[in-house]
Amino acid sequence: MALETGRRRWWFRFFVATLFAATAVGRCSCTNNTTAVNVGVILDLKRTDFAGQVWLSCVEMAVSEFYASHPNYTTRVVINTRDSRRDDVVQAAASALDLIKNVQVQAILGPDTSMQANFLIPLGEKAQVPIVSFSATSPTLASIGSPYFFRATQNDSTQVNAIAAIVKAFGWRQAVPIYVDDAFGQGIVPSLVDSLEAVDARVPYRSAISPSATDDQIGQELYKLMTMQTRVFIVHMSPDLGPRLFAKAKEVGMMSAGYVWIVTDGIAVFLDSVDPSVVLHSMQGVLGVKPHVPRSKEVRNFRARWKRKFRRDHPEIPDADLNIYGLWAYDATWALAMALEKTHANGRGATTFSFVNNNNVITTSNSTTTDLERIGVSGNGPNLVRELSRTRFAGLSGEFVMEADGQLRASAYEVVNVNGNEDRVVGFWTPGKGGLARELMKNSWTAPEASSTSTSLRKLIWPGDSATSPKGFEIPTNGKRRLRIGVPVKSGFREFVSVTTDSETNETTAVTGYCMDVFEAVVEKLPYVLPFDYVPFANPSGEKNGTYDDLVYQVFSGNLDAVVGDITIIANRSNYVDFTLPYTESGVSMVVPVRPDGSKNAWSFLKPLTWDLWVTTFLFFLFIGFVVWVLEHRVSEDFRGPPSHQAGTSLWFSFSTMAFAQRQNVVSNLARTVVIIWCFVVLIIIQSYTASFTSLLTVQRLQPTVTDMNELVRKGEFVGYQEDTFVASLLKRLGFREDRLVSYDSIETFDSLFKQGKIVAAFDEAPYIKLILAKRCSDYMMIDPTFKTDGFGFVFPKGSPLVPDISRAILNVNDGDEMTRIEEAWFDKDSKCPESSTSSLSSGNQLCLNSFWSLFLIAGVAAVSALCIFAIMFIYEHRKLLFPSEDDLHSNPSLWRRVMNLFKTFDEKDLNFHTFRDDRVGNNEVHLVDLNVMASPSTFSVETTEFPAGLSQTPSTPPLDSPLELPENAEAREGGVIATSDGEITTSHVF
Repeated sequence: MALETGRRRWWFRFFVATLFAATAVGRCSCTNNTTAVNVGVILDLKRTDFAGQVWLSCVEMAVSEFYASHPNYTTRVVINTRDSRRDDVVQAAASALDLIKNVQVQAILGPDTSMQANFLIPLGEKAQVPIVSFSATSPTLASIGSPYFFRATQNDSTQVNAIAAIVKAFGWRQAVPIYVDDAFGQGIVPSLVDSLEAVDARVPYRSAISPSATDDQIGQELYKLMTMQTRVFIVHMSPDLGPRLFAKAKEVGMMSAGYVWIVTDGIAVFLDSVDPSVVLHSMQGVLGVKPHVPRSKEVRNFRARWKRKFRRDHPEIPDADLNIYGLWAYDATWALAMALEKTHANGRGATTFSFVNNNNVITTSNSTTTDLERIGVSGNGPNLVRELSRTRFAGLSGEFVMEADGQLRASAYEVVNVNGNEDRVVGFWTPGKGGLARELMKNSWTAPEASSTSTSLRKLIWPGDSATSPKGFEIPTNGKRRLRIGVPVKSGFREFVSVTTDSETNETTAVTGYCMDVFEAVVEKLPYVLPFDYVPFANPSGEKNGTYDDLVYQVFSGNLDAVVGDITIIANRSNYVDFTLPYTESGVSMVVPVRPDGSKNAWSFLKPLTWDLWVTTFLFFLFIGFVVWVLEHRVSEDFRGPPSHQAGTSLWFSFSTMAFAQRQNVVSNLARTVVIIWCFVVLIIIQSYTASFTSLLTVQRLQPTVTDMNELVRKGEFVGYQEDTFVASLLKRLGFREDRLVSYDSIETFDSLFKQGKIVAAFDEAPYIKLILAKRCSDYMMIDPTFKTDGFGFVFPKGSPLVPDISRAILNVNDGDEMTRIEEAWFDKDSKCPESSTSSLSSGNQLCLNSFWSLFLIAGVAAVSALCIFAIMFIYEHRKLLFPSEDDLHSNPSLWRRVMNLFKTFDEKDLNFHTFRDDRVGNNEVHLVDLNVMASPSTFSVETTEFPAGLSQTPSTPPLDSPLELPENAEAREGGVIATSDGEITTSHVF
């Protein structure tokens, strides 16, 4: 047993030794068959934040770990490092040329600034050497459109959308970018401005600070920013200049409550590397955006490995920190190594990575020249570009996807808030969603909806340790604490604006009026306090200091912060200032004196109805009379008799429906239906006529003395306008001569001009006309046309952030009853002037056909339908008269004769109708007539039999040869019926 056990151990040891030897041989074979590929790395290794050393260590670790994970790959990346001094584009270009010409690198990682990358891209394109940068973020690089440039970092045009989402969420209307005045800073500004304008935020000023600016120069720029209204600043700087800016801002008092500071990832990513004392004392409450780093196990393990390696390689740098740029450097190196391996393994490139010259001759490296003319071309460049464009893998920085244009696919951004010594994540912004969210979900189906409100972020701390969201601007400007509101000085129409001054000191004691009350009500609706003072636009003597245009210009020139008063919104003024939404009615109309209405005369009774309604009503009376006659002629004795009698009866019946006094009985159901509907129509018309006629006779009507403005222009009449308003220029454009225009400044002057005959009409704006008519309703009237204007509005400087807030507050005031109370207080809405005094009786007050056409349509359809039904029933009942049998065609073949017989039948009584049948049954006498022996209509043999009441007997039959004679008053009828003039009904026996 022991021997067998020993043999098993020996065989196991032999198997392990054999396996180890085979592995060693395989590794040696793999190493001997690999191809070295030179790759250049250009970084600033002298940066004060040690970012160059950090990124280089990440590149070296990526190469080492890539081939440790893929030992069977046939390529081996060889790192060739060059030091580019900070922002020294010449040194960077020289380093790139050296790497391409002398080292024959197949790709270059770096450089670390956008300005340097801008110079390296043409070199790489000429030599077909891809430039892969993991730190050049300027959007201008994408506009170059070179296929040999790959950006393994986020484009700054992506983060500006996240910043714009923050601005939109808090409703800030303006923002000022503060950026370093170089390629890095200038590149983001166009994209930032476009993104802010997309969320209705203006950029009133752009602050560019030189990279070499001193603290005093930075302070001068900050003092300039303090004089502006805007309090939202977006900082895009390098991590060495940014902290200096915030330290100076803290010193000048711009890190207090009310200010908003937002930093881009140029500072937010390096906050851990910034001096903690600067962050703690000068950057509290700052917001920032930076790319989201996945909190994965791989990232944590890599950080630990990197920290051990970096401390071992650089013991003199104990405080270096790894940020997302280091992760992008690692992923970019991994992607490049993968693309080089695929290029070589697919057989698309040469067996060795070499350069060729213009004659397609392979060149060798020469370490002694940097001649641009003799630079070679990489034979694998196009294939390497193709593989890099297809790169996709899960990297340390997240999903690493290189788009077709060489740009890294956009990823989510974190919104951070500086609180204490660290930046706290308060929300996320995701491309495609457009809004902000508190949480970032990997699964898009379960991710919360992005929001455009501030509630989508966690609780924030703002500068000055404030928990209240700043409004984004400060009013007034020039360092003052109260808004200077200019008001016009008026001698008349003081209901709108009234400035009261002390006669002794000439100082303003009160500013009142409708416009002031509206403005103060609007200010109360604002979500913040707005202190202000009224400043009358007056000269030292207390009189007005110019026209309304002059007053508006004071806002444009900066002498006033706003203007409140009866300022009309017109296009010319809007070129210099911004107006809020109007708060009054708009339009310019004509006012003329009135005279009593002379329309009350003997023919006034015709005025309530228009002529078309009179004619239509009359024709319908005739039509309804005709319809009733047709329906009642055969069944009612009232509609029978001579033609003139029948016509008179029909017309009498129809027109008597106006008084509902018709005495004729309507017996057929069709006629009753028509009459009921027509009586309903007549009732409505009569009631409407009565109301209109009563109003015409009892209500006082006033007529204007002038109705046509064009007539005033043709005749050259004098017209009035309110002085210092735009109405004068409007009248000139309408054709009025300037020497025919007379100004007035008050209602008293207005009234005096009319009474003295100096003007025949006046033109003014709707609010003033409303006031004039409220006080002189019995003397004047407003006449169309009305020329459209935009009403009164409040005036603010161009781009003032107060304009949208004031406009929304105006809407809130209009939605309630507060505006109505203000109008009633100043314009006396409860005056005794009737509303009708403001307009004359015109054709629009008459009753027209359009108001009743539906009633006439109903009555007409009912009447025509009744006629059709009656005609169908009548023709069907007497169809044998129109369509006789073949035996009867020989005696009456003419169609005309048959139609005439049908009309004759219509003219006869319908004895089968219940009205005649009842009369016939009630008669005790029956006449029997033999129609077969008629010789002529006047010779009949008649036998009359008397029946006692209640008895029925059979009459005797006369001999066949006995002639039948009719009574003298008898009339023969078809069917064996004879009628006498005394009402006796005689029937016949047919033998």
